[in-house]
Amino acid sequence: MTKQELEYFRNKKILVTGHTGFKGSWLCRILGLAGARVVGYSLAPEDGALYPMAAGSMETSGQLRSVIADIRDYDTLLRVMQEEQPELVLHMAAQPIVRTSYEQPRYTYETNVMGTVNLCEAVRMTPSVKSLLNVTTDKVYKNEERGEAFREDEPLDGYDPYSNSKSCSELVTHSYVNSFFREAGIAVSTARAGNVIGGGDFARDRIIPDSVRTVLGALPSAEKTDELCKPVIRVRNPYSIRPFQHVMEPLFMYLTILRAQALDPSLAGAYNIGPEDADCVTTGDLVTRFCSAWNKAREEDDPELTWENVGNIGPHEATFLKLDCSLARRTFGWKPVWNIDRALAETVAWTRAYATGGDTEKEMNREIEAFLADAEQQL
Repeated sequence: MTKQELEYFRNKKILVTGHTGFKGSWLCRILGLAGARVVGYSLAPEDGALYPMAAGSMETSGQLRSVIADIRDYDTLLRVMQEEQPELVLHMAAQPIVRTSYEQPRYTYETNVMGTVNLCEAVRMTPSVKSLLNVTTDKVYKNEERGEAFREDEPLDGYDPYSNSKSCSELVTHSYVNSFFREAGIAVSTARAGNVIGGGDFARDRIIPDSVRTVLGALPSAEKTDELCKPVIRVRNPYSIRPFQHVMEPLFMYLTILRAQALDPSLAGAYNIGPEDADCVTTGDLVTRFCSAWNKAREEDDPELTWENVGNIGPHEATFLKLDCSLARRTFGWKPVWNIDRALAETVAWTRAYATGGDTEKEMNREIEAFLADAEQQL
């Protein structure tokens, strides 16, 4: 997406569910720079989360209305939709962690499936909406570990409760398109993105956040415990292949789809969003590169970072995930902007700003501007 295309969102009202999460926080920052009018609907951010650093100033200025509520609460969601009358809707509210879905399957299905039903129903009852994007995951596909990249026309059947609930979310969306949205002239797409990384992700059971916690706990300024003073990242399943990408890659693609289908509804569909094949790396390779990026940027007194393999522990997770993104390339002329090493370098830059008490909002703005500049250079 170019800066000129981003201008489309200036003064547009956009409702974003899940705005207090990691992706949502970065999206709010992008939309703030674009001059959009944002309505966020989400659970409260966790203590220490990115959201206050990313979007606190937007709330203060009135550019963002933050509604703290549950996506399972249809009545509140509908009331907000009808009060605000957004033109654009981006649905990201979810229970997004595979391991949590094994611990809390019912909550996962309630949030990811009935949350989508509630969102679609609220959109159906709100005539202002012209464009809707439902964000799902690369894990929606029936994965028989064939070692091949998934295409959008392949069967949906996620294995674990998280992945399966997101497959169901896709089916709910398709049903609403067929039953209601197409006739109403509402353009609707789903986006299946790969694993995201970037500054400010503190979620549990994700490899880069786990790595960040390890390194922050080992800094000279940290309050030491026996566990945190050892700067060794514990990696499970280091041979699993994932489509890692910087968080801004899918976020700008979400905005590209929202804009494009609003202008031309025939572009609505289901789209994979992932990195180049060379950047679909094993988890072990990713952590090796993160350690290298951190050690290159570390201060003299900072400990050197390493990692260890703790084996294949925990519940089932797919070994191989890769996306065929040729449809998005053909339709939108899209291609990834930053490779995996640049994505990790920017993650380290944000983390160092955070760890040293720097201006994290300013750092996010710098990264967004750099990403847009690099995207335009590719044209």
